[in-house]
Amino acid sequence: METLPLLLGLLAGVIAGGVAAWLIKSLSDRTRVHSARQQAETIIADARRDAENSRREALLEARDEALAEKQRMELEVEKRFEDLRRQEKKIGDRELSAEKRFDRARQRERELKDRDRNLRKQERTLSDKDEKLNELIAEHEQTLERLAGKSSAEALEELRATLIDRARADSAHIVKEILDEARADANREARELIVQAIQRTAADHTAEMTVSTVDLPNDEIKGRIIGREGRNIRALEAATGVDIIVDDTPETVVVSCFDPVRRELGRMALEKLVADGRIHPGRIEDVVNKAEKELDERIIELGRNAVTEAKVHGLHPELMKALGRMHYRTSYGQNQLRHSVEVAKIMGILAAELGFNAKLARRCGLLHDIGKSIDRESEGTHVQLGAQLAKKHGEPPEVINAILSHHGDTPPDNALSVLAAAADAISGSRPGARRESLESYVQRLHDLEEIAAGFDGVNKVYAIQAGREVRIIVENGKVNDAYADVLARDIAEKIEQELTYPGQIKVTVIREYRASGVAK
Repeated sequence: METLPLLLGLLAGVIAGGVAAWLIKSLSDRTRVHSARQQAETIIADARRDAENSRREALLEARDEALAEKQRMELEVEKRFEDLRRQEKKIGDRELSAEKRFDRARQRERELKDRDRNLRKQERTLSDKDEKLNELIAEHEQTLERLAGKSSAEALEELRATLIDRARADSAHIVKEILDEARADANREARELIVQAIQRTAADHTAEMTVSTVDLPNDEIKGRIIGREGRNIRALEAATGVDIIVDDTPETVVVSCFDPVRRELGRMALEKLVADGRIHPGRIEDVVNKAEKELDERIIELGRNAVTEAKVHGLHPELMKALGRMHYRTSYGQNQLRHSVEVAKIMGILAAELGFNAKLARRCGLLHDIGKSIDRESEGTHVQLGAQLAKKHGEPPEVINAILSHHGDTPPDNALSVLAAAADAISGSRPGARRESLESYVQRLHDLEEIAAGFDGVNKVYAIQAGREVRIIVENGKVNDAYADVLARDIAEKIEQELTYPGQIKVTVIREYRASGVAK
């Protein structure tokens, strides 16, 4: 029972403490709410003041921007007004200028109309005068025809013939003066260059011929060359491709073949067999094979020596071998390898003197006749075959054109091609360079005289100096002094077109007047 009051007291105390705590908390909350309200009011007031300040500042900035924009627009408008005023002034000036031009055009039109009226009047006047003039001309022509006894057509034809003769004589005289002047200058300069080139390449040259005979120690060996029933000579001919001629000539056997290289092979093989003394078909085959190898080595060596002597570098081995084969080829008795080297030297000297590429010039000269090394084996001229061979082995266009044009088959397209033709003629026409057969020599002289005799006014023709000069005696009444130069040039051109010859041919026209009287 004593605990009940204690519990009740405790309960009352707890309730009283809870009420007190609630009262305290409630009072504290009210205080905080009041403080928060005051703070909120303060913040709202500050925000309102800040907003008002920002609004005022924004209004001020907007006013400033609007004022600046207004000023800018006023300036732009003023500028546009100024541009419009300038354009208006230009348009006014153009209108004024157009009015002035229009006034001048109207004035010009009036002047042209007046001039047109005057021209019409003059045309009518001239037409009347022309009619009167034609009538007077017709009357004068009739009078002249009656007095001269010739028609106008006949008189005109006679006048035309007279004018043609006079023009021909004048042109011939002018041509003579031009040719004399050009010939004097060209001859002097060309003579110096050619003489210098020939002097620098001068050497003791002999007309080489391919050896076609084999000397024997005695005539008894001829029987061994022939062999039993001719088997040795047949085996040798079959192996070398040559003809072996064993005749009554003492201690000599003739080797005959159209191909000079094959002929050299036959000669070498026969000399080896004669020196060895053992001649039978088996031995012949071995000796021919050995001779072929030696000949190939010698051909390559000859080509290499020619390239070195001509100072030409970088030549294809096949071209060097073709050059070596030319050692066994002759033209009118002139060795073609020596001829090619000589042309290369002459071209190099001439090119250096004229300021051209001397290395390329020597290359053109060395290869200009390269086709002669294979023209026995292939169809075509040595010019065509040489150009094909050079092109095949990568030679430059200048070399190919020099090969094609050095005989005039193709027009030259560069200065070196012209030099190649000149150097070829110099080498072929120098004294002692070539020999030709009596038949071809006589035929060339006959052709020269026949060509010159075919021209009108020619009386007699003489080919002299082994065909290197043609002297033509003309009729005095048909050919005058001026036309003699024209006739010489025409004959020379026809000789160039129709004949093939080494070097140059001089054409000389001789005209003389003879008067004679008889004393009784």
